[in-house]
Amino acid sequence: MSSDQAALVPRHVAIVMDGNGRWAKKRFLPRFFGHKQGVDALVKVVQACIDRNIDYLTVFAFSSENWKRPSDEVSGLMGLVLAAVSRYLARMGAMGVRIRIVGDRDAVSPKLRNAWNEAEAATAHNTKLTLSVAFNYGGRWDIVQACKSAMQAGVSPEALTESKLSEFMAMSYAPDPDLFIRTGGEVRISNFLLWQVAYTEFVFSDCLWPEFGEAQLDAAIEAFRERDRRFGGVKSTPPTAVAA
Repeated sequence: MSSDQAALVPRHVAIVMDGNGRWAKKRFLPRFFGHKQGVDALVKVVQACIDRNIDYLTVFAFSSENWKRPSDEVSGLMGLVLAAVSRYLARMGAMGVRIRIVGDRDAVSPKLRNAWNEAEAATAHNTKLTLSVAFNYGGRWDIVQACKSAMQAGVSPEALTESKLSEFMAMSYAPDPDLFIRTGGEVRISNFLLWQVAYTEFVFSDCLWPEFGEAQLDAAIEAFRERDRRFGGVKSTPPTAVAA
């Protein structure tokens, strides 16, 4: 990658990992196997992001609305998270990945919370890539909890600005995403990072998440490079020379 290309790599990539269930259904397998394959795909994408000098990767693993899914699928997902921490924690640490869990932890089991705490503590010193896993997360929940936290901190209405409220968002430690990718062919945000994606570039892929890899990531990054990012302003152009 040339220096010019490196300058156009997004610093923060957010991904809605959609299509696990459909991937399994196409193979006449239970949905759980799609989620399991999706974890393996995530590990590969984490390495691909490191190789491309991306600093932050945020993935939507379980939304606050996903509790509506069948109970056996939900319990399987919880077990899969525990298994993934056990299987991949050491590997992530060796890769230089810092793991952070984003979302409402009150609804999950103490065992799962302990696993998250272990993963965060074990990787807190890593600086190669910050992997934020949004679990039991919703963008509306995030805004509401930020408002509550700001009020509890004594922030007055007069002092509550966008920048001040941003300090209380669940991902206040990270810059806003530059690139938002959703796999699986759906074209919607699904309550993910509503506050943070105000000026994010969106790429929607028909690829099911278990099949998403380096080629698809590179295609999304290439699409990102072609965008004209003005953040609400107008880019100045040099004046055209007038012939004498």
